[in-house]
Amino acid sequence: MAKRQSALASVYHRGMHGQPGEPGVRLQEIADLNLVQIAAWPDMLGSAAKDVAHAIGADQAPGPGHAVSTEQGTALRVEALKWWLLDCGMPTLDAKTAVCLDLSHSRTRILVSGPEASVCLNRLLPLDLRPDRFGVNQVANAGIHHVGVTLRRSDAGYELFIPRGFAVSLWELLVETAEQFGLEII
Repeated sequence: MAKRQSALASVYHRGMHGQPGEPGVRLQEIADLNLVQIAAWPDMLGSAAKDVAHAIGADQAPGPGHAVSTEQGTALRVEALKWWLLDCGMPTLDAKTAVCLDLSHSRTRILVSGPEASVCLNRLLPLDLRPDRFGVNQVANAGIHHVGVTLRRSDAGYELFIPRGFAVSLWELLVETAEQFGLEII
């Protein structure tokens, strides 16, 4: 297998940036993304949901806009007929139920955390990220400068899944936006 090269390698500069003092925002690329998309046929949605739940060892698959995490991995319901499986490998499915597609090399995963993470992201995303509106294990698709991104709220912060071809330009925009809050790139 080919060694994976980070899309951000040329622009990823660790350390403190922007305002001095305690950082309000932390950015971190999460390397070695393992991401599989499961797309169900409309009349087989229930069967596909059972397969998704089985793949991560959960009682049930997440509903639209939600994620479920177990020790075996995470399932994100990203569209009406689609789930993403995170960190659990490629499941074996019956092609009459659903189809699998490895998206691991097509996205860059960035963790945005810190006390000002939601304020920073609200400058770029048209989403209400207040904790009572967008809680842990919620998922949304949105756009940053007309580029479709997927956002997941996890215990660690906000995880952005960005198309690899736009990773550098969106990273630079994230850095520029986060610097006003004090930024640490981990």
